Amino acid sequence: MAVSVPGLVSIIVFYLVILIIGVVAARKAGFKIRNLSRHDVILAGRNIGFTIGFFTLTATWVGGGYINGSTEIVVGSGMVWCQAPFGFATGLIFGGLFFAKKMRSSGFTTMLDPFHRKYGRVMGCLLYLPALTGEVFWSASILSALGASLKVILDIDLRLSIIISAVISLLYTLLGGLYSVMYTDVVQLICIFVGLAPYIGSFIDFYLLLILGGIPWQVYWQRALSAKTAQVSRVLSVIAGFGCMIMAVPAVLMGAVAATADWNETSYGHDAIQSEDLSLTLPLVYFHMTPAAVSFIGLGAISAAVMSSTDSSILSASSMFACNVFAVIYQSVSGNQPSDTLVVWVMRAAQVVIAALACLLAISVVSIYSLFLLCGDFVYVILFPQILCVFYVRWSNSYGSLAGFVLGLLLRLLGGEPGLNLPPVMEYPWNDPDYGQQFPFRTLSMLISIVSILLFSAISRFLFTRRILPPHLDVFWCFQQPLSHQTKSGVENEAYVPAQEKMSVVESTRL
Repeated sequence: MAVSVPGLVSIIVFYLVILIIGVVAARKAGFKIRNLSRHDVILAGRNIGFTIGFFTLTATWVGGGYINGSTEIVVGSGMVWCQAPFGFATGLIFGGLFFAKKMRSSGFTTMLDPFHRKYGRVMGCLLYLPALTGEVFWSASILSALGASLKVILDIDLRLSIIISAVISLLYTLLGGLYSVMYTDVVQLICIFVGLAPYIGSFIDFYLLLILGGIPWQVYWQRALSAKTAQVSRVLSVIAGFGCMIMAVPAVLMGAVAATADWNETSYGHDAIQSEDLSLTLPLVYFHMTPAAVSFIGLGAISAAVMSSTDSSILSASSMFACNVFAVIYQSVSGNQPSDTLVVWVMRAAQVVIAALACLLAISVVSIYSLFLLCGDFVYVILFPQILCVFYVRWSNSYGSLAGFVLGLLLRLLGGEPGLNLPPVMEYPWNDPDYGQQFPFRTLSMLISIVSILLFSAISRFLFTRRILPPHLDVFWCFQQPLSHQTKSGVENEAYVPAQEKMSVVESTRL
């Protein structure tokens, strides 16, 4: 396939638009080399109003995997299995109704802050791992979708297109933080809108994964926590959920067209889309079935929008690392809090590493939709039970949190993952050699994780409060009250005496 000159021009124009908007947003925010504020970079100063808030929250999920992946799955498995749009949109609504107001009114900076506050530093750092996994898979799905589009338009190497897109997205994210992310989100949605064998067990499993697994994401919370008030955060989340559903309509229709079209009438060369080209479905429809002008605008707009949606995941994962891992380790070693400038520069370094990891994954995994679902797996199984209990179970503690983490992770890994070529170690009922595990084992793992948190929290509470176990075995300090005293540097530090359980996450001040 020869290089399409109009397509090349289209890509360059739309990429430049995204890049310029990202850089201008950074300049508008007044970001300097020194005197950086972590809240400005991560949450845009918590000053996001309704209009920009609607666009950026809707763009939480409406990206490369969402659009290209939805078209791919309609062709490959049918419209019934195109679950991601409805699932993630419903997750936004649930997040707004049950969690957004609590998170925003508590003044948290990242999604991991409530875990640090209630469960302590060790669990807070440990829970970063599934969050990081989700963000990297999400970024990889976006980059993979973008590579598919550029491969069709420009006939260039898939790896090269992925790397170029990641570098451009990384550049303005490094400069502008959430300000750049939000303003490119507006363009992203406009571009997408303009450019645009069932087994019941696994079907329900994937829907619950998408709905509930779409809540504990820093990529969502960095937007929700940037709203001016808790009520604005809540309302925007609900409205954005409906926006997500609307934005999926063009992609689903494109998939329906691709599934029923006579491809012999096009220059594609086959009577139907080949299995190895399923991930290219959306760009192929544009390239072969639309006039040159429509293809010019559509492919360029979709590609630029896909590229711009990489930024939020990179920012999310790096902000959690800088605030909830690096800052905690720095304080533990030095006894002092790191400066905002240091945290921001660590965040920027982490962005480079995370972008590189996402590139490697995007190059090595074939299916966009597999990446799109994988990004929610560990978040659903591990993080959703944690965020549910941290806000709604007052007596949950670090011991229960650790047990839920370990058991949830173990059961999920034992179930295998075809997308990563991991064979199942534990075969659940209804296992099919061709279709894999049809039992809703992800949901089972999630439920067992919740039960583990409750059970082990109750057992540890009973053992320590009844003095069956001595206080010195309370390694997480769950049942000992902190007393403040002055360190040599004059900074208050924590000493501990046996007394009570920790307070609820909203009331507690312990890190």
